Amino acid sequence: MIKVFENIYSLTHSPELRLFLASFMAFIITYIAIPSILIVAQKKNLTDEPTTRSVHKVNIPTLGGVAIFAGISVSINLFGDFYAFNAFRYIVAASILLFFVGIKDDILVIAPLTKLIGQIIAASILVVLADIRFTYLHGFWNIHELNYAASYMLTVFVMIVIINGMNLIDGVDGLASAIGIVVALTFGIYFYLTKQIELALLSLSIVGAYSAFFRFNVFSKKNKIFMGDTGSLLLGLFLTILVILFNESNINPESKYFVHSAPSVAFGIMVIPLFDIMRVMLIRIGLKRSPFRPDKNHIHHKLLRLGYSHLKVTIILILVNIFFIVFSFYFQNVSIRRLMLLIIVIAMFLSYLPDIVYNRKKRNYDKT
Repeated sequence: MIKVFENIYSLTHSPELRLFLASFMAFIITYIAIPSILIVAQKKNLTDEPTTRSVHKVNIPTLGGVAIFAGISVSINLFGDFYAFNAFRYIVAASILLFFVGIKDDILVIAPLTKLIGQIIAASILVVLADIRFTYLHGFWNIHELNYAASYMLTVFVMIVIINGMNLIDGVDGLASAIGIVVALTFGIYFYLTKQIELALLSLSIVGAYSAFFRFNVFSKKNKIFMGDTGSLLLGLFLTILVILFNESNINPESKYFVHSAPSVAFGIMVIPLFDIMRVMLIRIGLKRSPFRPDKNHIHHKLLRLGYSHLKVTIILILVNIFFIVFSFYFQNVSIRRLMLLIIVIAMFLSYLPDIVYNRKKRNYDKT
């Protein structure tokens, strides 16, 4: 028996097997945990009640993030090499902090300022202790190397933007989790090709956990569950880590899989949550309203207004995100500012298409 376990352990030294097992373990734990969490949530009435802004009509449990956290945490601790990638322990620490911030908000609701402080502390753990931060801007606006203060402020700002961007697009069944799966898989493939196995392992653990959640969130009627703030905050945190380390991995142009215009490519990979939060905030400011006041100006609200189902909205936006990923990598040799401008212009045009279609339908309806 001991010999069998020794053989199994020796197999885990294969990078490909470790990646598979990490993703599989994250999927299985999340998948098994969700039904038990649903029972507790329903008995304790830990559900999200419909409001005027809600797109669901019945009470739905919101503790999917608990299962996701369990799946990713166990996967990283079992298959991650903490010696090869010392930052793992700080990633776990930051995720635990955001887990408790999210779970409290899902159960009791906390003040936005408290949530923001929690995000800043989690970001600071990663920047100060794990040294996960932007150090180089690849010549964007003629900026190359960053001093520590600028690096810290930029990294914390980007983390807050991405974390809240993922939180804000979590308004349609499957959308946030599907975006997370596509983005994490993209980065996972890149990190695997560049032999950064621990980062690929983190990426595929995210894919596994959120894939299991996606199944219950989208395709289950009896066991339907939302990821809640716990799940969206964690997803934003993990994706920010991947974005930063993707940027930092492309400083040396001599590397085999060097990506030109890395910041613009990263923006293209994350275009749905990043562009949506930018657009919505600017609209609110333009209307002289608080940029943090909720409304129905998000892109998924626009598509829902056209009569599309949740699943169709998710599929449309995922296909759009995949288009931008392919577009960004294909045109990576374009200068960093031009590529960013191209992505923003195309995203702006596509974001107004639902309004154009809706207004045309409305005019035709009024004529009849």
